[in-house]
Amino acid sequence: RQVVKRGVDIAAAGAALLVAAPVLLLIGLAVRLTSRGPAVYRSRRLGQNGREFTVYKFRSMIQDAEKRRLDLLEMNDLGDSVLFKLRQDPRVTRVGRWLRQFSLDELPQLVNVLNGTMSLVGPRPPLPEEVERYDGDVRRRMLVKPGLTGLWQVSGRSDLSWEESVRLDLFYVENWSLGLDFAIIARTVWVVLR
Repeated sequence: RQVVKRGVDIAAAGAALLVAAPVLLLIGLAVRLTSRGPAVYRSRRLGQNGREFTVYKFRSMIQDAEKRRLDLLEMNDLGDSVLFKLRQDPRVTRVGRWLRQFSLDELPQLVNVLNGTMSLVGPRPPLPEEVERYDGDVRRRMLVKPGLTGLWQVSGRSDLSWEESVRLDLFYVENWSLGLDFAIIARTVWVVLR
């Protein structure tokens, strides 16, 4: 089953990158022309079994967003949660807001799927500082590769609490099957289109 999952990841990510290449170029140009900084943002994340890797995303925030994050910590919509979320994040650019609305900022992660650091479906790839705050069973999220999409993304996205997100990720880890992956991919398409 793992070999089939990897085969599907390679075939789907490769095909998607080929088909979407013109769109990726247009998005990259839009990001570069509307704000200073690179089109693609690189971030250190922890993957399967805690292995560190670089995740790629279209940059949806201003160039020095990480430095400004410390100033905004007390405004976290999730309180003292492991995750940091702001519904009205002042660091998000105009183009970035649109990219996030349609999840287009995630498209460069298809490269991560191709190189094997991520899968099409799995838990969200955590930041190292988030993992430092994990307690109890939460580390079990990292028994599988992180995914471009996952159960929590199609079950409420950023409307879910940290506890609900963890519960869904652990359900995925404990009940993984190819059928579940295909169901999540189908729901992802529906959520993005809706």
